[in-house]
Amino acid sequence: MSNNASRQIALVTGANKGMGRETVRRLAAAGMTVLLGARDPERGRTAAAELAADGADVRFVHLDVTDAATVEAAARLIEQEFGRLDVLVNNAGISVENQVPVTGITAEAMRITYETNVFGVVTVTNTLLPLLRRAEHARIVNVSSLLGSLTTAADPNGPLAGWPAAALLAYNSSKSALNALTIMWANALRAEGITVNAADPGYVATDLNQHAGTGTVEEGAQIMVTLATLPADGPTGTFRSAVGPHPW
Repeated sequence: MSNNASRQIALVTGANKGMGRETVRRLAAAGMTVLLGARDPERGRTAAAELAADGADVRFVHLDVTDAATVEAAARLIEQEFGRLDVLVNNAGISVENQVPVTGITAEAMRITYETNVFGVVTVTNTLLPLLRRAEHARIVNVSSLLGSLTTAADPNGPLAGWPAAALLAYNSSKSALNALTIMWANALRAEGITVNAADPGYVATDLNQHAGTGTVEEGAQIMVTLATLPADGPTGTFRSAVGPHPW
């Protein structure tokens, strides 16, 4: 085990590009050792090396959230090197639908989306929970979206009204499910001092939306970093963006 007791250890999934990479950069700049999780080893190593070249303590970890073997291997590595995990940012996510109407989404598209956006988060969180329990006050951040807000979606005059993205059945419902997981984990882990919160980075220009978003990755990563660096008495079981809380 490395002698790194004073430096917090963070893991960000899906972090070789976009908001994941920016979150890694920002957490490392805050003094953390950050494990950059990526399913593509070449891209992951390249991203980690580029960030480390600026003096950041960033290390690549091979991790595909849909492959339990890689998640278990990552857990063993963290156990051997650090003995604990202070921060987990569940950032990896996909969207497979493109201009497909709600009534046209297939069960297979739903399965593929949920495999990463929901089941993958469960696999990663459950596998790493023993290491998170060893931290003084661990933080779990689930990257969600306002599109997953049932209250907002149900408002015919709300901010999602008329927006094409509001009709992404697989993606949006997967984020609603992730929000439910966030609440239940927060309730289950509150007594142990582990905070669990959902972050909405906003409509950020990334590969996920073919760079159609209006925000920058720097802006999107802000709420993820805020929730990942909460103090011991910070909130848990919340759903928020950089500008404030969202309804569930």
